[in-house]
Amino acid sequence: MKNLKFKPTILTLLLFTSPIQADEFWGLESWMNSLKTPDFDQIQDVNLRKQAFFKYLLPEINKQNEKIIQLRHDIKTGKINSFKLKDIYRYYRVKEDDIDTLLNRVDVVPASLVLAQGAYESNWGRSRFSKHYHNFFGLWCFKKGCGVVPLKRDKNDTHEVAKFSSLSKGLEYYLRSINRNSAYQTLRKIRKNKRDKKLPITGIALAEGLENYAEIGHEYVEKVQSIIRYNKLSEYDYKS
Repeated sequence: MKNLKFKPTILTLLLFTSPIQADEFWGLESWMNSLKTPDFDQIQDVNLRKQAFFKYLLPEINKQNEKIIQLRHDIKTGKINSFKLKDIYRYYRVKEDDIDTLLNRVDVVPASLVLAQGAYESNWGRSRFSKHYHNFFGLWCFKKGCGVVPLKRDKNDTHEVAKFSSLSKGLEYYLRSINRNSAYQTLRKIRKNKRDKKLPITGIALAEGLENYAEIGHEYVEKVQSIIRYNKLSEYDYKS
């Protein structure tokens, strides 16, 4: 019998040569998707790094917002059957038949706001949570093992930094948080007011409802708005 020679595949080589540490290798899907994430640390030119960051996130932001727009349209026109509609009410934490509240939550989050928060929370994609765990928005979770324990977490705290298997899933979770969490009720009120008056829904305006996103309160709002203005991100907002 001939000796079988082991021929390494690309995946095998990646498994043995990956710089990701064992405690960071939490799932094959996540790890494979992390290989698609640009290494923003290696882009020394600040402007080029920003362009790469926007280019990476923007298509998925637009994709997620388009899904929300379609869902909103289907709800308004009654194209969703009762069983699926029940799931949507549950997903957005709205009492059944409260269509006004549901539509207030099933709505877009301007791309400029998403990009600015992502840039601030992930240090332009250079944080380990964004690079290996697809968490660009500093999102927390509170069930043991749901994420990654922050290195500087106080001993009495129980939160973890949420981990996701892809950019798509991380972004979807972020949008769901903005659209249903009671902490961002003000943001949703601003958005509804814009819709009622048929005014553009902008990141600059909605940022005013982010005081509860971080401990620094209104200073956080100002930082996000500053990123939007300085980088002229309003041009990416959905015009409707």
